[in-house]
Amino acid sequence: MCGIVGYVGGRNALDVVMAGLRRLEYRGYDSAGVAVLADGGMAASRKAGKLANLEKELAEHPLPSGQTGIGHTRWATHGAPTDQNAHPHLDNSGRVAVVHNGIIENYAELRAELADRGHELTSETDTEVVAHLLAECFSATGDLAEAMRQVCRRLAGAFTLVAVAVDDPDVVVGARRNSPLVVGVGDGEHFLASDVAAFIAHTREAIELGQDQVVELRTGGARVTDFAGAPAEVRTYHVDWDASAAEKSGYDYFMLKEIAEQPRAVADTLLGRIDAAGSLTLDEVRIPDSELREVDKVVIVACGTAYHAGMIAKYAIEHWTRTPCETELASEFRYRDPILDNRTLVIAVSQSGETMDTLMALRHAREQGAKVLAICNTNGSTIPRESDAVLYTHAGPETAVASTKAFLTQLVACYLVALYLGQVRGTKWGDEVGAVIRELSEIGTQVEQVLATMEPVRELARGLADKNTVLFLGRHVGYPVALEGALKLKELAYMHAEGFAAGELKHGPIALIEQDVPVVVVVPAPRGRSVLHDKIVSNIQEIRARGARTIVIAEEGDATVRPYADHLIEIPATPTLLQPVVATVPLQVFACELATARGNEVDQPRNLAKSVTVE
Repeated sequence: MCGIVGYVGGRNALDVVMAGLRRLEYRGYDSAGVAVLADGGMAASRKAGKLANLEKELAEHPLPSGQTGIGHTRWATHGAPTDQNAHPHLDNSGRVAVVHNGIIENYAELRAELADRGHELTSETDTEVVAHLLAECFSATGDLAEAMRQVCRRLAGAFTLVAVAVDDPDVVVGARRNSPLVVGVGDGEHFLASDVAAFIAHTREAIELGQDQVVELRTGGARVTDFAGAPAEVRTYHVDWDASAAEKSGYDYFMLKEIAEQPRAVADTLLGRIDAAGSLTLDEVRIPDSELREVDKVVIVACGTAYHAGMIAKYAIEHWTRTPCETELASEFRYRDPILDNRTLVIAVSQSGETMDTLMALRHAREQGAKVLAICNTNGSTIPRESDAVLYTHAGPETAVASTKAFLTQLVACYLVALYLGQVRGTKWGDEVGAVIRELSEIGTQVEQVLATMEPVRELARGLADKNTVLFLGRHVGYPVALEGALKLKELAYMHAEGFAAGELKHGPIALIEQDVPVVVVVPAPRGRSVLHDKIVSNIQEIRARGARTIVIAEEGDATVRPYADHLIEIPATPTLLQPVVATVPLQVFACELATARGNEVDQPRNLAKSVTVE
């Protein structure tokens, strides 16, 4: 959750920090605040609500200029979203300031200790205890980085911390455990942020921070240690997208822009996947082919939209590799004591690479001896670093909280992984892999075709803005698409929406069907698996006979469904397993338009944040 920015250099720190927070507001928008070192003191401001509230406060009560500062935009965990609970948090002297992402699990114990020593804590947050502990340690050591290391050794939980101190005005110190933090390296200046988007306008050179590491930033350089103080090896990397990729480019919402970017994102994810010999390659594979051939079970772990991508991947993996595959909610995975061993391949799917539930599932899998392959959109993030193999999607930055292009590129990446396993295990010959890759290479163009025909879908969505319920049905790979369509509507329109496997209708859900209730049906291709098509046409007839308003997504030219569709949304013909890439797009547009018609905030839906970095 929460967005963090830190800066030390020659610019006005407040300008840099506020610009960074604007790019990170998707991570949380319950409150925001900044602190700047200036004129031998600490100047801070914080306000509940969206960043605009803080901007108004700063316009009315400007802070002095300084060259060292930190900022925070919050997704509330401990304590309500109030001015008092907003970050940064200061110690009682007002000389140390801290911002935090994550949860301090032993904060109650630490808070009691501080109270016994005479500290006055004024907020409801777990973060404030860190400011007071840090001030104590800094007073004793005179070294902010060493004080941070001492404090971190006392903390339990997941956290990113960034701090500044009046008595060491030319340094920003950061620390991370199980929560994202990246360093930006400029010319005589350094940045700290939860996401490279915060500083991409200033530099594209970055340093990965590893688990349990502290970084000390000064204008002249960065020093990284572990929590014990030992020097840590660091890896630098170059960010391959620029600031314009994180801007709206004339669209009303980031989500609209990101929906429109999907054809390019899908194409980019396919680039460079075939080597000179015609074999499929991934980005980083540190698992020998001999071990992949011995895998007897695949388990996919993911959350939310990524989980739906994993459900679709299960169909492809089992069909193309003939290997048993399970798809698991990462948040439930390790708590049910799953059966894993060194012949299990776990695939972890996460856009940010920092999803805490997925990260903890990954770590549990590795503890049990399983091999882990990550599908991720964020270079340098934790999940790829802790995996044995990586396939990066190339969606570019996704700012809207509701995922669109990340989902489509995850689907493409899942297909590539399934094909790669089939290639290695000998269940797919080279020409068969090449044929599927050629079909995938046409998907981007087909998505573009779908996007060009979406005005009737937008008009339909506007006409349903007063409805309370929308249901979604699908079979085979259409079932996860139905779940994804329902999730988008919940996230954005705040409506009751449910996705069902169409075959389950008669086992209970058909009781929900009443006059004029909208039901979206994802129809599989009439060729290939015709039995699926015939059965879902029967389902459409069943719900229509009970008064449902049928909204049917079907292939162009599918005359069989036309008599039973009150609204027909046509998509290009695609192979059955690949159809979710094109079938999902109308549902994204539908949810976005319906939410807009209801007057909702599309990019920042209530109670949600982009990256869930706490369990």
